[in-house]
Amino acid sequence: MSRLGTITRRTFLVGSAAVAGGVAFGVYTVGKPHANPLTPALGDGEAALTPYVRIDAEGITLITPRADKGQGAYHVQAAFLAEELDVDLHQVRVDPGPPSPAYWNTALSAEAAEFVIPAQGAMRSALETTVGGVMKVMGMQITGGSTTVPDQFVKLRAAAASARETLKRAAADQAGVSVDQLRTEAGQVILPDGSAVPYTSLAARVAGMEPVQDVALREPSQWRYIGKPMQRIDMVAKCTGTQDYGIDARVDGMVHAAVRLNPANGSGVRSFDASEALKLRGVTDVIPVRGGVAVVADNTWRAFRGAEALQVEWEDAAYPADMDAHWQALSDSFVEASLDSRNREDGDVEAALSAGEVIEAEYRAPYLAHAPLEPISAIVRVTDSAAEVWTGTQIPRFVQQNVARIAGIPADAVKVNVLMMGGSFGHRLEDEVVKQATEIALTMKGTPVKLTYSREEDMTHDFPRQIAMARLRGRVADGRVEGLDLGIAMPSVMGSQLGRQGQAVPGPDSQIVAGAWNAPFAIPHHRVTGYRAPELAPISSWRSVGASTNGFFWNAALDDLIHAAGADPMEERLRLASDDLTRKVLEAVAEMSSWDGVLGNGRGRGVALTTSFGVPCAEVIEVTETDRGIRIDKVWCAAEVGRVVDPVNFENLVQGGIVFALGHAMNCEITYRGGAAQQTNYHAFEGMRIGQCPEITVRGLENGATVHGIGEPMVPPAAPALAGAIFAATGKRLREMPFDREVTFA
Repeated sequence: MSRLGTITRRTFLVGSAAVAGGVAFGVYTVGKPHANPLTPALGDGEAALTPYVRIDAEGITLITPRADKGQGAYHVQAAFLAEELDVDLHQVRVDPGPPSPAYWNTALSAEAAEFVIPAQGAMRSALETTVGGVMKVMGMQITGGSTTVPDQFVKLRAAAASARETLKRAAADQAGVSVDQLRTEAGQVILPDGSAVPYTSLAARVAGMEPVQDVALREPSQWRYIGKPMQRIDMVAKCTGTQDYGIDARVDGMVHAAVRLNPANGSGVRSFDASEALKLRGVTDVIPVRGGVAVVADNTWRAFRGAEALQVEWEDAAYPADMDAHWQALSDSFVEASLDSRNREDGDVEAALSAGEVIEAEYRAPYLAHAPLEPISAIVRVTDSAAEVWTGTQIPRFVQQNVARIAGIPADAVKVNVLMMGGSFGHRLEDEVVKQATEIALTMKGTPVKLTYSREEDMTHDFPRQIAMARLRGRVADGRVEGLDLGIAMPSVMGSQLGRQGQAVPGPDSQIVAGAWNAPFAIPHHRVTGYRAPELAPISSWRSVGASTNGFFWNAALDDLIHAAGADPMEERLRLASDDLTRKVLEAVAEMSSWDGVLGNGRGRGVALTTSFGVPCAEVIEVTETDRGIRIDKVWCAAEVGRVVDPVNFENLVQGGIVFALGHAMNCEITYRGGAAQQTNYHAFEGMRIGQCPEITVRGLENGATVHGIGEPMVPPAAPALAGAIFAATGKRLREMPFDREVTFA
């Protein structure tokens, strides 16, 4: 039997519901139920998680509440379904389904519990149950935190396995044979005489049946898809330019809108003059919206031109106008009154640091825009009693609730159509564009309004990655790291992000120390303290969130201490590694890169390891100092994910994430002057060029018992590994991003 067990009534239940011409299967857990999106026919104490498998005369549809923003979420979920249902990948259609509290993300509870109790065991399990209960009650339907794979890995296969066995039973009853004589293949039940009965022909019959329970999931040795190279189900559409994204959406009768927003993000309008805008061809209306003014026209380009023609007097920024004040606010936060958390305090740090020379350093990380290729957009239609939304979003439940609140209608009267996204990196965890589109749509009820941000409005009114600062006090002795005391100051990412949804962070913000406090290294005297800085510019989750800055801070601090000790960066990390999984990841990346110490001749290597989202991920980077600047030659990456679902998609995600992380560490930042973001487009936020891209070698390890996602964990180690490599090649220690402040890249 698979280590992932049997689907039984003690763990999952599978229910079915009749749909037009067919049947839908869904997975249930025991507990207080949400409103059931399948059917209320189950007994007391059973709750629908989500409908997943719909079979009707048209075919087989995967219904997923986890959004696809380019990471292949629909593809891997289709593979889970195909694996147990015995259908081919190309037979699976995808439907994101409606928003529902039953779609709450079960995997997020493990990530949240990790902050409070890092070790496994009864207390940790109990806490995950408690946190999961809170998220379930709140109906946290969110795509993020690299949780799509761990959230859906068992659930989808459970629904598919039950559907498969129920279809076999229906075919057996219809043919008058024993179910033991049947098998399934390519979306068909195969009868003893070799004839095939398509699933679609059985759909109506199955709709009236009690689904088969207690189905054992298949052993890995029986898998056809999971763990094997696959072609993504969206590959042809994306390679031929036929894939539609949110920005491509059209609805009959819609009008187009653009916005001119206060350059000081979050502030409003004192006054505006629309006379010049209204003279322009195609412009039909000018409407105040949250944070600015909207122009309605007969196409997007004319709406953009109208927005440019507005004369607006803006309110002042609610945060410091210039960067010096932002950095000063962080510097002032390293005080007891700002302490947010101290969940790591091993040994006696104060005694250790009083026993010899103390090594001190400061590290900085800037604001960063999300800057996905597709600017944000939304279509909203509002009537007196209902509303419909078309948009790419990671938070459909929040979208539904916010549209309902603005329109003054019940939430269940708001239909949300989740569309494919052309990138996100956390950008589409926000829904300001939907709120503004709803405000416009309220002034012209019954007419669909498509609001599209220009690239400049999108970048300058992004809610960027947090600005952050860290300070090290450390000690070495006898060639070893003995003490590491790291304080980290940043504004609360979750406080800012959830505040825009009318929510609050009930305790410490785990992101202030994520990727640092849980570093899997046994330093004898080790403390990590999070300091909550005051709110500055509004911020949001950026790919790997707190770990994106803290992976750099913690690894850079460790490198400073290792250098002071005269030790080797890889060997000292291996010596300090506190668990087998971490050690195996480091051993793998050392073997991949043939790590053997100093390279010389202007060449250098750096190594870093960060555990984020449950994944220990290590990277080695090799650089060369040339006449034109630093050339990044090679990157090796190893990560422990428990199970690599699709080696091709895994490699693509990791390679893309490393390029993303390196480009931002090299060149990118968002700075404020007069309250406005100075970087307005890619010319000032360029990332890594194709000619700068290194050779990247990837290895996914499968030693752990838990399956994890890989969309974010490769980001945090990249910057510190690059900084370590540059130091090894040049002797220049980089403690502030972006690195092009101090070095030139070839």
